[in-house]
Amino acid sequence: MRLVSHPVLCNYYVTYRCNAACGFCDIWEKPSPYITLDNFRQNLKDLKRLGVKVIDFTGGEPLLHRQLDLLLKEAKDQGMITTVTSNGLLYPKYAHKLKGLIDMLHFSLDSPIREEHDASRKVKCFDKVMESIALARSLGERPDIIFTVFDSNIDQIQQLSEEICQPNDLVLILNPVFEYNGVGDSLTADALKRLTWWGKQKNVYLNDAFVQLRLDGGNKVNDPVCKAGSTTLVISPENKLVLPCYHLGLKEFEIEGRLHDLYHSEEVQKLVALEGKLPACEGCAINCYMQPSFAVEINRYWWKALPSTLKYSRIKGTWKRLLH
Repeated sequence: MRLVSHPVLCNYYVTYRCNAACGFCDIWEKPSPYITLDNFRQNLKDLKRLGVKVIDFTGGEPLLHRQLDLLLKEAKDQGMITTVTSNGLLYPKYAHKLKGLIDMLHFSLDSPIREEHDASRKVKCFDKVMESIALARSLGERPDIIFTVFDSNIDQIQQLSEEICQPNDLVLILNPVFEYNGVGDSLTADALKRLTWWGKQKNVYLNDAFVQLRLDGGNKVNDPVCKAGSTTLVISPENKLVLPCYHLGLKEFEIEGRLHDLYHSEEVQKLVALEGKLPACEGCAINCYMQPSFAVEINRYWWKALPSTLKYSRIKGTWKRLLH
């Protein structure tokens, strides 16, 4: 049974540029402009009309956008829930300008060991993450740590939790690695079982539906769980609507100040109707699109996702905002 039939999330790519070069991501390889404030303001009105509740200001590294604070303020003024994930390199520089504007602030950390994290990111940023945590806490912010889990680093979850998250009262978000376009990796069944245990621990968040989907072999085109096209709007730095999702990106449409009408156009809706059904969708388990997909239709994945979703919403207080 479908609960919500309109988009709930916008993945707004403020730039594809990044000041790191993670091996499990290829976004940073793309040449890219930065979104303009005028285009964002136009699109924001239509996002609200379309029913979007959450805007993920993403990239690349979103803090490379020098007007990010203004973008966030515009979104907050329209009642949007805002989220930003950063590698921490620039957060100390802009922290005071961003204070109070990000509902879900995430710092990426791939290892509690400085040398291993820096090697993963191909830039020295571990110390900046530590500095960012301390500064964010001093400003009254409640950042989370996003830990992308591989078979090679799953043994470090306990150390990361005990040495970094618990002393700073941070939520540890476990982000199972996924594959796309020859990038990324997969997890063994044993690793997935261990993740399930960790997800039940205090102040640790893991969407159990991510684990179930991987055990099931990912999305099935003959019975798709993916609802990327109908739940998530993807807007590129070039001010284009990307469909059916960023990672597949079959087609891009110039928005030109008409996002609401464009989304409801026949051509776009034909692509939306193919969500999860295209050949490249077989076996997909991309977290960015599965998270909202699990939330809009009652099925086994909805029930699997529910406990962890309620847990995180209770800790962060975001459930109250979603009801408005």
